Amino acid sequence: MTSPLARPAGSVFMVVAPSGAGKSTLVNALLAHDPGIELSISYTTRAPRPGEADGREYHFTDPGDFLARRARGEFLEWAEVHGHHYGTSRPWIEQRLGSGRDVLLEIDWQGARQVRSALPQAIGIFILPPSIEALEARLHKRGQDAPPVIARRLLAAGAEISHAAEFDYVIINEVFDQALAELGAIVAATRLRYASQLARHRELFAQLGLS
Repeated sequence: MTSPLARPAGSVFMVVAPSGAGKSTLVNALLAHDPGIELSISYTTRAPRPGEADGREYHFTDPGDFLARRARGEFLEWAEVHGHHYGTSRPWIEQRLGSGRDVLLEIDWQGARQVRSALPQAIGIFILPPSIEALEARLHKRGQDAPPVIARRLLAAGAEISHAAEFDYVIINEVFDQALAELGAIVAATRLRYASQLARHRELFAQLGLS
């Protein structure tokens, strides 16, 4: 039987960025403006933090359940970070794509590689800061990390940025409204690709003699 991922009616967008580049703010704004795209909620074995809710920030589960799901091939990608497992649900994405919904993944570059190996048509979008100095200023402005942690994040950012060439699109998040408009333009253009239009409008294309 053909997988729903083979010729889906919806598209998968992978958004990747170093910490402090503004990825989450852009993603949340896009989701608020575009009801046709949904954020994939990952599974994790870590405990909920104060204010987090199951099914909103993450699907919280135990290691036994996570490993059983992984063994059944239920994760499109997965990783172990600081002793906890994280994974993206393949059945959920298949269901959404098959029904014509678009899916957005907030993910790191390693996860994006895993997704692309299973789903070559996934759209990769890398968010860059306008400069390392601007990135450092944003990390300080957030007020979430001590200076040594910020220094480590900046070192990690350099390693992450080196993978930007692996992605289809790059957005420089200097002016937020412009960056948001560019992110929306990528989504809109993807929906107009021939394969996407064919999957969404099969009856019309058949009437017009197209396939």
